[in-house]
Amino acid sequence: MLALYRSQSDACVNFQTGWSRATSRDKQTAVPDLVQIDDPDDPRLADYRQVRERDLVGREGRFIAEGLVVLEKLIQARRHPLRSVLVAEKRAAALAPLLAGLDAGVEVYCAGQAVMDAVVGFPIHRGVLAVGTRAESDLASLLAGLPAQALVVGLVGIANHDNMGGLFRNAAAFGADAVLIDDGCCDPLYRKAIRVSVGAALTTAFARAGSAGALVEALAGAGFDLIALSPGGDTDLAAVTPGRRTAVLFGAEGPGLPLEVLAKCRTARIAMAGDFDSLNVATTSGIVLHHLAAALRRRWPPGALS
Repeated sequence: MLALYRSQSDACVNFQTGWSRATSRDKQTAVPDLVQIDDPDDPRLADYRQVRERDLVGREGRFIAEGLVVLEKLIQARRHPLRSVLVAEKRAAALAPLLAGLDAGVEVYCAGQAVMDAVVGFPIHRGVLAVGTRAESDLASLLAGLPAQALVVGLVGIANHDNMGGLFRNAAAFGADAVLIDDGCCDPLYRKAIRVSVGAALTTAFARAGSAGALVEALAGAGFDLIALSPGGDTDLAAVTPGRRTAVLFGAEGPGLPLEVLAKCRTARIAMAGDFDSLNVATTSGIVLHHLAAALRRRWPPGALS
């Protein structure tokens, strides 16, 4: 097995040698040492082995981040600790500036493409993977730490990872301070959800709130104006004026938000043409968050005292 991958490990050494020479000219860049991997069965890569199967059975408090942009956000945000990074040798030199920002002690493994594919269990074209440790906030601490003016997203029954990723991406894009999820939601740190969110699931504060009712009670108790989206909402979104602390709630496509949740909120709808009455939930969140974020800025411009 070692002989089979020898040429790739040699290439990895060459990349590291060139990398060291390049960075020696810049003494402000502390590039971590590459740990070359020749054998797909190397136990140091246990976290990366058979990724899709591990997606299904879980990772015991860890998660997989995939791709350059996602890794950038993970390193910059430092919300979740990194355990290690695995890069294809063809990507190593180009990643030097980014990897220089890693915390001390984070191992960076380098492997040829064939080795990497064998470890992961499928062709990993992006050539960049990382393993992190979950550092989720608890609900009380997250709410207590929010500013006086805050926009929060509440999610109820979002079971689709594509939708979850899209919701987090929109929350980050429009400056939401946090996301709360009920116990009917899928995992925001599932590999596909992270990828679809373009890393926003790793940079946006979120907490699990238990049941949908507990989520609503927690937000109301923290002084949030509750706005729930529904095709049958009482008010057109264009007429909705947010409070200084606003939480907007989204439910799963199809069933939507439970009636008991709608009863405790102001309800809003998005006007649509003809007899069409629904949008994809991630698309809905983008429209709604854009409206609310802009309205908040108009009412309370950044830096305003009151």
